[in-house]
Amino acid sequence: MRISGQPTINDVARIAGVSKKTVSRVINRSPLLHAETRARVEQVIGDLGYIPNPQARALALRRNFLIGLVHDNPNAQTVMNVQHGLLAGLRGTEFELVVRPVDRASPTMLDDLRHFLERQRLFGVLLMPPISEDDGVARLCAAIGCRYVRMGSAMLDAPAQMVASDDRSAVHEAAAHLVARGHRRIGFVGGPAGFRSAHERRAGFDAALAAAGLDLPDDLVAAGQYTFESGLAAAERLLDADPRPTAIFAANDEMAAGVLHAARRRGLVVPDDLSIIGFDDTPIAAHLWPPLTTVHWPSTAMAHAAARKLIAGDDEQPAHFPSTLIHRASVAAPPAIPPPPGGGGSAQR
Repeated sequence: MRISGQPTINDVARIAGVSKKTVSRVINRSPLLHAETRARVEQVIGDLGYIPNPQARALALRRNFLIGLVHDNPNAQTVMNVQHGLLAGLRGTEFELVVRPVDRASPTMLDDLRHFLERQRLFGVLLMPPISEDDGVARLCAAIGCRYVRMGSAMLDAPAQMVASDDRSAVHEAAAHLVARGHRRIGFVGGPAGFRSAHERRAGFDAALAAAGLDLPDDLVAAGQYTFESGLAAAERLLDADPRPTAIFAANDEMAAGVLHAARRRGLVVPDDLSIIGFDDTPIAAHLWPPLTTVHWPSTAMAHAAARKLIAGDDEQPAHFPSTLIHRASVAAPPAIPPPPGGGGSAQR
């Protein structure tokens, strides 16, 4: 098997009896191939000593072998988790990762993003929330021919363009768990108003309390910004309520850490005096004391699937990822369970 000059992808395709697209899928480890076809192409690649030339292929495709991560997210750990998932999905392929933070509050955000995408000639881009929740960004990517996948807490697009969790159901489970342990005054620290995740998590919380016949008075609700500092400030407000809550759900782990700090500052013992649940299951949740009960948000798995959707056109990758409640040591029965409204009985431990 000899050819003149440096072997090309066309040579591999011709000798293997497949299309250039199939060769590209083998190179990028797409699962959308029969094992026999993959083995045949890999054999030809090895026999020819073919080494892909990303620069030459980029010129032909008018796209660089770059996958972008676009975000405006205040939680650095969440961004890191997504990066890890993307890098795992790109491992062994020709693709590299480019990270681009943006300011969604800027009036020039869309123009700035367009210039970035056109200048870098990205092959595709993963949009993190809350940027992913902006339909204008998705339309921009489609208009300039840049593949995109949106990451979110609910389905915002067609499955081929989405990796999503179901935050509403996950928070419903978390709040129901607190109710099942006997809590009746449960505080809520919400996320930023502009985040779809904040809306979904509040909706799940409200539904769980309504199902249990419980109210959520204003003095048990506080807004946060998905940061430790905002969780600390929100907890100070909630713990000033009279009677104070016996449990608090915080819409992410950073804010839950702030709640824990506020509780300790007041001499409260977690979980004996106050139960706490967070959301995300970032490393901080397991490193706190006591370790934090939290909802695991599968951000790394979602990002991995997004990478495969982008580089291989792999529509068989899942679009929906379930979130699960991780039980640790920050939840217990309340110090005293008040009798139900209008009912009798004595409080019990």
